[in-house]
Amino acid sequence: MRLSALILFLLFSISGKSQSSYSGHVGTSPVTLVMHHYSDGVSQAYYVYDKYDSPITINGNLKDGELTLFEKDKDGNTSATLVFEKFEENNREINGEWISADATRTYKIKLQKDFDISYGDNAERKTKELIQSNSTKEHYFKTVITKEKTGADARVSGVKVFEKGTDKLIQAIKLDCQLLAIDNVSVGDYNFDGIEDFSVFEASYAGPNTSSIYILRDPDSGKYLKSNFNGTSLEFDNDSKLIYEHNQCCAGKGHINATYKVVNNEMVLIERKCLVYDDKKEDFVETACK
Repeated sequence: MRLSALILFLLFSISGKSQSSYSGHVGTSPVTLVMHHYSDGVSQAYYVYDKYDSPITINGNLKDGELTLFEKDKDGNTSATLVFEKFEENNREINGEWISADATRTYKIKLQKDFDISYGDNAERKTKELIQSNSTKEHYFKTVITKEKTGADARVSGVKVFEKGTDKLIQAIKLDCQLLAIDNVSVGDYNFDGIEDFSVFEASYAGPNTSSIYILRDPDSGKYLKSNFNGTSLEFDNDSKLIYEHNQCCAGKGHINATYKVVNNEMVLIERKCLVYDDKKEDFVETACK
């Protein structure tokens, strides 16, 4: 199975002014919820029970003032629905209901907005920490989001690693990354040693090209260390234990594909192929890589 570093570019079609973080309760259980809404009504969200610190994805839609979010089980079936009536993005308090799929259990939801993460020139010059939707078995993550000066975009200036269950801060890592619409952290085994690592989205470039920073967990110390892994739109194949790179340019008429293996936590090139589109042949042809 491949672990893809390619980010869905719909995330960059940002219509809403921000993503928002809320805290409150589902029933009597304390939770944190993060959400972002798009102009077509699609809503991306996740929430975390403070007791367990394991994020739950609850994507859905916002239509005519009613926000509906769907919680899925491991097979992709809806296990619960979260409904918020009379919802508006600028509300400081939102109320709703958690309803199990068979409707035998319902819990009231009451949340207060803690902050918005805004984009562009309107972003506040204030550091915020945003819990992420991906976690390992032992740890969850918060990105540190800062805006240094007027006119600059807010950026991810670091990531904090917390222990699940105790909320103990395990590690803080300094970074300088582009702020993604809702989630910057992914989890995977990037050096194929059987230990969960994590990555932070770094930047988007021309076309579909992206980069991420890959942070590996050291099996001896248990600490996370920034790796030297680098490349464009990397994909990690745990079956073959290979890394695939794809770099596209020239409005899709040029492609560079490379394959790497991992040796002593370093990417070692196996092969690289370059393709260009031949207008006469109306197909891609292999060419010498520059």
